[in-house]
Amino acid sequence: MTFADLGLSDELLRSVNDSGYTEPTPIQAAAIPSVLMMRDLVAIAQTGTGKTASFVLPMIDILAQGRSRARMPRSLILEPTRELAAQVAENFEKYGANHKLSMALLIGGVSMGDQLAALEKGVDVLIATPGRLMDLFTRGKILLTGCSMLVIDEADRMLDMGFIPDIEEICTKLPKQRQTLLFSATMPPPIKKLADKFLDNPKTIEVSRPASTNLNISQHVVPVAAAKKREVLRTLLAQEDVRTAIIFCNRKTTVRELNKSLQRARFRSAEIHGDMDQSARIAELERFKQGDVSILVASDVAARGLDVKGVSHVFNYDAPWHPDDYVHRIGRTGRGGATGIAYTLVTPDDAENIANIEKLTGQKIPVLEIGGEPVEAPVEAEPVEEAPRRSRRTRPAAEPEAPCERAPRAEREERRPRRDREERAPERRDERPARYVQQDAVEDGGWNGPFPAFLNVRIPV
Repeated sequence: MTFADLGLSDELLRSVNDSGYTEPTPIQAAAIPSVLMMRDLVAIAQTGTGKTASFVLPMIDILAQGRSRARMPRSLILEPTRELAAQVAENFEKYGANHKLSMALLIGGVSMGDQLAALEKGVDVLIATPGRLMDLFTRGKILLTGCSMLVIDEADRMLDMGFIPDIEEICTKLPKQRQTLLFSATMPPPIKKLADKFLDNPKTIEVSRPASTNLNISQHVVPVAAAKKREVLRTLLAQEDVRTAIIFCNRKTTVRELNKSLQRARFRSAEIHGDMDQSARIAELERFKQGDVSILVASDVAARGLDVKGVSHVFNYDAPWHPDDYVHRIGRTGRGGATGIAYTLVTPDDAENIANIEKLTGQKIPVLEIGGEPVEAPVEAEPVEEAPRRSRRTRPAAEPEAPCERAPRAEREERRPRRDREERAPERRDERPARYVQQDAVEDGGWNGPFPAFLNVRIPV
């Protein structure tokens, strides 16, 4: 089967051929005819199988007829992240080269000025993230009543990021008579509920089992101690034929620290995570795509839909917390029929995460073998009890006595040895000055203190 068999226009086929594609992928072959027939669609396919072209190509032919109006886009594509939205925009520019369709990109992290100017002129295709779209809608800068086509891309990622309430609100602002397309790699119950509520008799296309991984990707688990993760990663990067690689971490701080560590080790690496502004993220992605850097250290903002040709390896520096994220992460390699390799560094604490991943994907991930023997996770030695050091003041601990009640005060007083005042040691007194003379005590009750010396002076008679 070729793209010409799918019912696309000659102008669109010319753009597809110029892009270097000749045969559609299974999801494209199944979805494009249904979209051209104006059917609602639920498409489930593993990442990296060409879902984006499945709705971009037929949308271009559908929108070729018609005219746009100011602030009233004719179609809407919702994406969970800025990177995915920008990537879909690139696909529209590439495949729509022979069509005169206008497009606007609404994403956060950039100025609204150019976006508002594009909306004022009128756009045929609006590609947006839910947050920025709701922001402009509440300000009265955009109207959705003229939108006849809605695409919800990466629906399961929308669920993970908490966008489902926003999507439900957006759907209520759209006209009821519209075509809705929902694309996802997995189909959890909340997404199915969303489809049942807002799609009209949709056709379901499932070209692979939900949450299945690409068979072209060779997967390995690498057991490692937590303190040795960086060392093992550098070893794999140095030994393997790594042309371009993406390294995924669970935390943004880990992304920054790991990138600095790799740069100190003379690796050409860059980083991308959610704390970076949009211009910096785009710049780092361009460096990676153009080959200025060969390693991209990323958080899960790059796990969904990021399409970079020739990614040979994916490394999970941290085992993903959610099993679905594993499917999307390793899907950055082995795209378009190519082969890829995925490594996951696993500490003893990650056993549950790996078990959940294997349960979701329905396959056992092989352990990396070196020298023909599997690498076993280091077993922590049981702590050896050392004898406590005895200092000069330390005495062996006595056996604990049974607790007893405190004796009454009167009884304690009887047990305490009493010392009479006469038995106490006499207090030391300072020596008296020479001019004071101590006299014997006077028994008649008179003065018995020291007498001044001048009182002893007698006047001669």
